[in-house]
Amino acid sequence: MQNIFVFDIETIPDVDSGRRLYQLGELDDADTGKAMLHLRQQQTGSEFQPLHLQRICAISVVLRHADKLRVWSLGEADAPEAELVQRFFDGIDKFTPTLVSWNGGGFDLPVLHYRALLHGIQAPRYWDTGEDDRDFKWNNYLSRYHQRHTDLMDVLANYQPRANAKLDEIASMLGFPGKMGMSGAHVWDAYQAGEIAAIRDYCETDVLNTYLVYLRFELIRGHLTPAAYRQELDLLRATLQEDGRAHIEQFLSYWTDT
Repeated sequence: MQNIFVFDIETIPDVDSGRRLYQLGELDDADTGKAMLHLRQQQTGSEFQPLHLQRICAISVVLRHADKLRVWSLGEADAPEAELVQRFFDGIDKFTPTLVSWNGGGFDLPVLHYRALLHGIQAPRYWDTGEDDRDFKWNNYLSRYHQRHTDLMDVLANYQPRANAKLDEIASMLGFPGKMGMSGAHVWDAYQAGEIAAIRDYCETDVLNTYLVYLRFELIRGHLTPAAYRQELDLLRATLQEDGRAHIEQFLSYWTDT
């Protein structure tokens, strides 16, 4: 397979920006977060923060490169956000991969754009639309219908928002593990409790579900033969069996598709 870079991010309220935008003065992080959630609830009926006020606390990746496959979270658990974002775009510069996501076009990538803007992170390969590489004029990461980024949620819904589905439900429908305990709604509470390792573990299982759905998608559109599809599943199983971490072992135990 070509270089495949499946990714998922987890976010928390950007309390530093919230203090500035809402003039919250000397409130600590916890109280600033509460104020932001309350204000958003009043404005929209939901606590979900606008994308420019989402701070990235984890980025997890499945990289399929040459004959190898790897799943991990970028940076160390205590790495600053700027390092996580820089590593993400460095991977694109290095491998020029096909990006794969679930709702990456509607959430993950716009958040990454805003965080790169905030931290001044350069990513010329990602932003190229043909100025530096003529091939990128017709196939780049930014144009909705190009192939360098496959947003599975968008594509499978035929770009119709009312047809969108949750990753957890599609993965479970296919016999893949789906959610295993945590959800995005609990990330802020987990972060405040110092449970960043649990957040990264959760993000890794989400990106594994996304990769499994992507492999099935490659099968149905004829990019993988049935035999090649089984080989990719076998490679993933073998990789995860060698991993040894508890959340990966749990993921394998929930994987019922054969």
